[in-house]
Amino acid sequence: MSTTVHAHAAFEARGALQPFEYELPELSGDQVDIAVEHCGICHSDLSMLDNDWGGSRYPLVPGHEVTGRIIAVGPAVTHLKPGDAVGLGWHAGSCLHCGQCMSGDHNLCRQAEATIVRRHGGFADRVRARAAFVCALPAGLDAASAGPLFCGGITVFNPIVEFGVKPTDRVGVVGIGGLGHLALQFLRHWGCEVTAFTSSESKHAEAQALGAHHAVNSRDPDALKALAGQFDFLLVTVNVSLDWPRYLSLLGPRGRLHVVGAVLEPMSVPVFSLMGGQKSVSSSPVGSPQRIRTMLDFCARHGIRPQVETYPMAEVNTALQRLRDGQARYRIVLSNPA
Repeated sequence: MSTTVHAHAAFEARGALQPFEYELPELSGDQVDIAVEHCGICHSDLSMLDNDWGGSRYPLVPGHEVTGRIIAVGPAVTHLKPGDAVGLGWHAGSCLHCGQCMSGDHNLCRQAEATIVRRHGGFADRVRARAAFVCALPAGLDAASAGPLFCGGITVFNPIVEFGVKPTDRVGVVGIGGLGHLALQFLRHWGCEVTAFTSSESKHAEAQALGAHHAVNSRDPDALKALAGQFDFLLVTVNVSLDWPRYLSLLGPRGRLHVVGAVLEPMSVPVFSLMGGQKSVSSSPVGSPQRIRTMLDFCARHGIRPQVETYPMAEVNTALQRLRDGQARYRIVLSNPA
C-alpha cells in the first residue's frame, strides 16, 4: 500500500515552491517514516533550489533539518518505534558496507544518499530514511529549534572532534551566521578561547553573548594584522572567497584553517604561507550518524540550541526570501500544524 505525502516543491530553478503530492511505496527493510513537525531551512536548500551545484532535479522538495516523530518502521528496524522523537539531517542513507561506512565514516561513503538529492526532503508532512541515519532526540533538547543542529550544527561540530581541537586552543570563527553562531557555542563549552570574526559591527555584542571572548571586525586590516600568529584553529563558515593569505597569517605554528562554507571559487593559497609554520588548510562535510548523536548529547548537556525564527510550513516562500535577503538571525525553522 502506498502513502500520499503532502509537500512543497519547486518545479524549476529559482522557482517559487508550490503544493505538491507524491506517493511513497510500502515501507521495507530498515526504512522508517517520520511525521515532520519542524524543518530548518539551510543555505544548501537554496543552492539545490537554484541548481548552484548542478544536478538538481525538479520537482524538488527541499528540507534536510527535520525533527518529528516516527510513524512507521520497516520489518528490520528494532531500535526505533512509532512515537519516538527523532531528527534527520543531510544524509538519509549509505551503502553500509564499504570501508568508510565500516569505519564509522558514513558521511564519506561514495554512495551516501542525500536527503534532498534525487529524492524528496522534509518540506512536507512526512519524510522517509534508513533507520541508521535517524537520530533519537535526547531528553532536554527542544525539538522545535533542534532541526538546524542536523546540518548546520554538525557541520561545525564535526571538525572540532575530527581535528582534535583542545580546550586550551585559541580558535577563531569567521562569519557569525547560521553556522557560526552554533560554532561559538560549541567552542565556548569545549573550553577554547574563542574569537568571532564578523563584518557586521551589530553582531559583536551578540557574538559575545553566544560565547565569543572577543569580537573582531573582519574588514579591518589593522585589527587582523594585530592578531598575526595567535590562533591554533580558524573555522571559516562563510561561502564567499576571502583574503586567504591574510587569514593564514593569523595561525600559529601547526595551525589549521578549516573551511565549511561552500565557497565555489578556487582558493589561492601560496605554499610558503603554509610551509614555514607547518600550517594546514582543510575542509569537511557533515558528520556520521554517531557523530550527530554525540553532538546532540553535548547540546543537551550544555543547553546549546540554535537561535531560530519560526514560520508555518505554508509560508515557506516568505521564509526562503528572508534567508535569501540575509535577514535571518540566525536560522529559520518551518513548522507543521500540530
